[in-house]
Amino acid sequence: MNSTFIKLIMFLALFNSLFQIKGQATSNIYQFTATSIDGKSIDFKNFEGHKILIVNTASKCGFTPQFEDLQAIYDLYKEKGLIIIGFPTNDFANQDPGDNKGINEFCQRNYGVSFLMMEKINVKGENKHPIFKWLGSKSENGVSNARVKWNFQKFLINEKGEFVKSINPWIKPKSKKIINWLNS
Repeated sequence: MNSTFIKLIMFLALFNSLFQIKGQATSNIYQFTATSIDGKSIDFKNFEGHKILIVNTASKCGFTPQFEDLQAIYDLYKEKGLIIIGFPTNDFANQDPGDNKGINEFCQRNYGVSFLMMEKINVKGENKHPIFKWLGSKSENGVSNARVKWNFQKFLINEKGEFVKSINPWIKPKSKKIINWLNS
């Protein structure tokens, strides 16, 4: 082979690798672990092959009744492999000041929550949980920047662990957007 042909092949290989990296996730959700509301370590690798709906929650928010719809969706789709994960946070207007035990009791008593609830975390600022750093950064998730606007923002993750999209807090869990995604 002549050197011009070899240089062309090397250039095309470099160009192709740069093109493929741009806009693609540098990782997926399966790289993370988090702590459940009852103190157990949860490895997200256990969710491979499942659709995941992640939501930051609060017990004293105007959107708190969305727990009811989240539970209803979970009841309808868990047999199809849906995983819903709630992350309580007190980052917005002090709307979840309680401890993990109190939050868990509130969710079960008032909404019958049986989907996975995690320990209370930060979803913004310096101490933002790594999962929310990944969810919020296009350079990490490969799809879009998704700043958490308020409590009950929803994040859709496909069966490959890839970020699909963020759904605004005021959009209810039983919205057409979410139901269509669940049925796709």
